[in-house]
Amino acid sequence: MSDYNELWYQSEDGLRLFARDYPCTDAVAGNPVIICLPGLTRNSADFHALALHLQRHYRVLALDLRGRGRSEWDANPENYNPGVYVRDLLHLQKTLDLQNVTLVGTSLGGLMSMLTASMQPSWLRGIVINDMGPDLNQGGMDRIKSYVGKSEPVADWEEAVAQNKSVNGSALPNLSEAQWQQFTRGLYREDDDGKPVLNYDPAIAIPFETAPATFDPAPLWAAFDAIPEMPMLLIRGALSDLLPAECADEMKRRRPSLAYAEIPNRGHAPLLDEPESIAAIDAMLEAASVSQTQTA
Repeated sequence: MSDYNELWYQSEDGLRLFARDYPCTDAVAGNPVIICLPGLTRNSADFHALALHLQRHYRVLALDLRGRGRSEWDANPENYNPGVYVRDLLHLQKTLDLQNVTLVGTSLGGLMSMLTASMQPSWLRGIVINDMGPDLNQGGMDRIKSYVGKSEPVADWEEAVAQNKSVNGSALPNLSEAQWQQFTRGLYREDDDGKPVLNYDPAIAIPFETAPATFDPAPLWAAFDAIPEMPMLLIRGALSDLLPAECADEMKRRRPSLAYAEIPNRGHAPLLDEPESIAAIDAMLEAASVSQTQTA
């Protein structure tokens, strides 16, 4: 028996999209919902350990963005952009009439969380931003550009693990071999010949490649500043090459209520199964519950 149900839904433009739906094991009417949003090349499998922990008190939806995991690929690569991903998220919210939701977003998913909270916050009770901010390190973005959609084919799972280590080893320096195996099984799938292939449409790299050479943080700072007061948690990998410590400090300065956790031995991005990550998320969710009770 699976730990989650399969949730299929259709985007406004007709793509068949997938999410893992972890039912709350202590379900009562009005239980809050957590929606987990993955990074650029990642998918719903990233959040399995976190979802199993959280589903004691929450319904957890872990999404495969269009072009990733089990969601349908888009024939138009221009649709692989944050605006469309947010539109898909809002369509899911409307379709399921979701309220009282906390967004947990890694990297690109963190960007989606900020944009959503700045534009349509009424259905949200809080957001968790994992290793993402308005002002990003160019070196980290260049590193990501260097491998997205460009990985060489692998012959078997041993080569897939080795390839995964070559891309993510510096960000995850203390993973065990079993953890690398599990992580890799989430990033790759088997093709019709039984060979591992990365579990995303290589065309997701096209808009990323054609983006301006220099990053302008002003629009994202404006979005961050527009988020109304709500419980928020920023998680940063202590070794992150994408989210500068200076940006995290500025986010805390602009929003004194922002909870913050820096995860040791993690670069971009923490896996959110670390004890420090789980403890910080639990504390933020408890704060959200208290805040909601006080305003009810």
